[in-house]
Amino acid sequence: MKQNSIGQPMPRVEDSRLTSGQGSYIEDLSPVPNIHYAAILRSPYAHARITSIRTDKAEQMPGVKGVVTGLDIIEMTQPFPVGVTAPVKYYALAVDKVRFVGEPVAVVVAKNRYLAEDALEAIEVEYEPLPVVVDIEKTMEADAPVLHEEVGSNIANHRVFNYGDVDNAFAEADLVLKHKFHFPKYSATPVETYGVIAHYQASGNNLTIWSNFHGPFTLQSVMAAALQIPSNHLRIIIPKDIGGSYGIKAGVLPYMVLMGVVSRKTGLPVKWIEDRQEHLMASSSGTDRVTWIEAAIKNDGTVTGLKMKMVDNVGAYIRAPEPACLYRTHSNSTGAYRIQNLFMETIAVMTNKCPTGLIRGYGGQQMYFPLERIMHMVAEKLAMDPAEVIRRNLIRTEEFPYRTASGGIYDSGDYRTAFEKALELVHYDEFRKRQQSARQQGKYMGIGLTCIVEPSGSNMGYITLALTPEQRAKSLPKSGCAEGATVSIDPAGSISVRISTVPTGQGHETVAAQVVGEVLGVDPKSVKVIAEMDTLTSPWSVASGSYSSRFAPIGSSAVYQAAVKVREKLRTIAADQLQVPVDELHFENGKVVVRDQPDKQISLRRIIGSVHWNPQGLPEGIEPGIHETAFYTIPTALPPDENDQVNGSAAYGFVADAVTVEVDADTGEVKVLDYITVHDAGKLLNPLIANGQIMGGLAHGLGGALYEELAYDKNGQFLTGSFMDYLCPTATEMPPVTIKHFETPSPLTPLGAKGLGEGNTMSAPVVIANAVADALSPLGITINSLPLSPNRIWSLIQEAQNKQQLKEELI
Repeated sequence: MKQNSIGQPMPRVEDSRLTSGQGSYIEDLSPVPNIHYAAILRSPYAHARITSIRTDKAEQMPGVKGVVTGLDIIEMTQPFPVGVTAPVKYYALAVDKVRFVGEPVAVVVAKNRYLAEDALEAIEVEYEPLPVVVDIEKTMEADAPVLHEEVGSNIANHRVFNYGDVDNAFAEADLVLKHKFHFPKYSATPVETYGVIAHYQASGNNLTIWSNFHGPFTLQSVMAAALQIPSNHLRIIIPKDIGGSYGIKAGVLPYMVLMGVVSRKTGLPVKWIEDRQEHLMASSSGTDRVTWIEAAIKNDGTVTGLKMKMVDNVGAYIRAPEPACLYRTHSNSTGAYRIQNLFMETIAVMTNKCPTGLIRGYGGQQMYFPLERIMHMVAEKLAMDPAEVIRRNLIRTEEFPYRTASGGIYDSGDYRTAFEKALELVHYDEFRKRQQSARQQGKYMGIGLTCIVEPSGSNMGYITLALTPEQRAKSLPKSGCAEGATVSIDPAGSISVRISTVPTGQGHETVAAQVVGEVLGVDPKSVKVIAEMDTLTSPWSVASGSYSSRFAPIGSSAVYQAAVKVREKLRTIAADQLQVPVDELHFENGKVVVRDQPDKQISLRRIIGSVHWNPQGLPEGIEPGIHETAFYTIPTALPPDENDQVNGSAAYGFVADAVTVEVDADTGEVKVLDYITVHDAGKLLNPLIANGQIMGGLAHGLGGALYEELAYDKNGQFLTGSFMDYLCPTATEMPPVTIKHFETPSPLTPLGAKGLGEGNTMSAPVVIANAVADALSPLGITINSLPLSPNRIWSLIQEAQNKQQLKEELI
C-alpha cells in the first residue's frame, strides 16, 4: 500500500460496475410497489392562451388512472420562489397560457407508459395564439409582446456595477475599442435524461422523490415551498449513479414537483422518464447572451478599463437558480488580467424559448467569449502579436493572492509560466512562419490564444448580487459553500464514507477513498464510499451537489476533515494505550506507530475493537463508536458587501489554451489541427481523473464552438429537436489534444486543490473563435457569434470575397 494516496493516478473504482452493466440508475429503481407511469402533454405553441382543456376522453381510456392539469397545480402548489424582485409566476404546468414550445400542459398517469402516451392524444386543448418574441434585443423593445403581464415588461432583472475609476480610465485611454458579441443557446446531452419517481403518503403528508437531480440542494427548499409542505416532509433520494449531467440535471426540479402533485392527486406512486426529444426541447439549457464590450487601451497594449453590458435570455420563465448565469463569474469578470476599472450592466430578459439553468461552465463561456475576443482584437488594432498583448495584461505571480475589481480573491497562480508553456507546446513562432507560407498558397490557417481563470466551489452568496445592497439588507445574509461528509468504522474495522456531492460520473468515490486512505494510513481500495444522497440521512447543506467543480476544493475538504476527526480520535485512544504523547504518533500500513520507535505500535483493528467492544476502557471524554461528520466551507466565501463586491468562488484555477486551425474556403469547414491546454488546478488529487475531466470539458466546449445551437424560428418553433439537427461532437471530431499541468496549491483548501471540470468548456469556444478569426483575417472577417458551422463560415467568406471583388471593380 502506498502511503501517499493523494495525487496518485488511481483507476476509478466506479468503472468496474459501470462497464459490467451493474450501475444503478433512476430507470432501474422500483423502490415501492404498484408504480404507475406518467406521460406529459406539451404545447405546440410558443405563446398562446389556454382557453380550454378537456380530459374526459383520456380519463375513460383503459388503464388510465388520472389526469393532472393546470387547475390542479394552482390548487395544490404555489409558484416557485425566484431570486429576483420581478413577480414572475412559474408553475410546474402551464396554468393560464403557454410561453414556449414544449411547455407541459397536462399529465396522464396509467398502468404503463404506452397507455399513458396513447391517452395524451385524447386530451383536447384549445389555444388562442399570441405574438411571439425570441430575439434578445427585440424582447427589450417597448412594443415587444409581454410574456408576463404582472411584470409589465420582459426584463426579469437589471443591475449596474461600477468598480474603480472607469471614467478616468477611458478618458486617459489612447484607444477605445468596442464590439458586440452573441453567444448561442446550447445545451448538454447526457446519456441519461431526466427521471423522477414520486410517492406521496397522505397519512403523514410525506412526499418521497427519487430523481437524478444533482443539486444544488438549496433547491430542496424551493421545491418544498412550491409544494406547500414542510421541508422535512420532502425526502429526496438520488441514486448512486447518474448518467452524466454537466449541470443540466438541476433543471429536473419542476418535474420533481410536478410528479409530486401527480402522485398526491392520484394516490399512486408514479414514474416519469424523459425521452430525448423532450430533453432537447424542454429540459433546460445554457443562456444565449448578447454582450456589448468596450476596452480602454494604452498604445503599448495595456487594457486599463472595461465596460460590459450583458443581456441574458433566461427563456420563458426566470427560475431558480437563475439569474445566476449573469453573476456566477462576477468575481472573475476581468479574467486573468490586471484590470481594476470595470463597469458592468447586467440584464436578464425573457423570451418564448425554453427556460435556462445550470450548464457546464455556467456563465463562463458567455463571459470569456467577448473578453478574450476583444484581447485579440486589441492586438489586431495595434498591429501587435496577441501573445504580447496577453503577456502585458496577465496578473503577475507576486500579486497573489490577487483581489479583482469586483471582489474575487484569486488564491494562487503563476499565469505567465503556464501561458509560456502553452506557446512552447504549440510551437508558436514556428506556426507563424508556416501560416505565412500557407497564405501565399491561398490557404487559411490560424492560431488562437486564450487565458482564463476557472472559478470552482460557488459561494452561495453571489446570486444575491441580483438584488441591490438595500434589498439584500432586508433579509438574512447569504454566503458560504459548505459541504458535508461522514467517515465511520464498523466493529470489524471496515471504513465507510458517506458523501453528499451527488457525483455524475466525475469519480468522487475514487478520490474520497484516496483522501481517507492517506489520512488513516490504509489502502484506499479498502475504503467503501457511499455516494447516493438522501436528504433525511445524508450530511448535506444548501450548497450540496455536483456543480461548479466544487468537489476538489470543497467536497474533498469535507471528506478530509471528517477523516481527520476519526484519526484524532484513534490517536487519542492509541496514545492512552501506548502511554505516549499524541503528537508522537503517526499512521502507516494499518497501524499507529510511535515516531522514532517503530517497534512501539498498535494496530488500527485493535484500537477500533476497543472503541466498539470495550467503551468503558476508553480515555476520559472519548465517546464510543467511530462515526464522525464534518462540514467544510471557505472562510473567504462572504456575502456581497455594500459596494457589491463578492468573492464568488472558493478557489480559482487557470487555463492557457493555444489552438491551431485550418479553414476550407470552399466548404467553410473548420479543422482543428492542434489543441494545447495548460492547467493549474492547485494540487491534483488524481491526475488520471483530472485529465478525463479536461477531455470532457473540451468536448462540450468544442460543441459550443463548432456544432451545437438550440435554434428557433421567428415564430418560436423549435428547429433542433433531434440529433439529426442538433449536432454534437463525437470521438471522431475530437482534435489532437496535449494536456499539461502546473500545480500552485491553494492556500485556502486543506489539500491545496482547486476544481478543473469546466475550464475547457469555458475556453474552447473562444480560443477556436480566435483561431478562426486569425485564419480569416486577410479577408477582414471578424467572428462575432457562434457556432462556427460550415454554412456560417462559408457565408462570411463569400460575403467578404464579394466585398473585396466589388472594391476592386470600383477601383
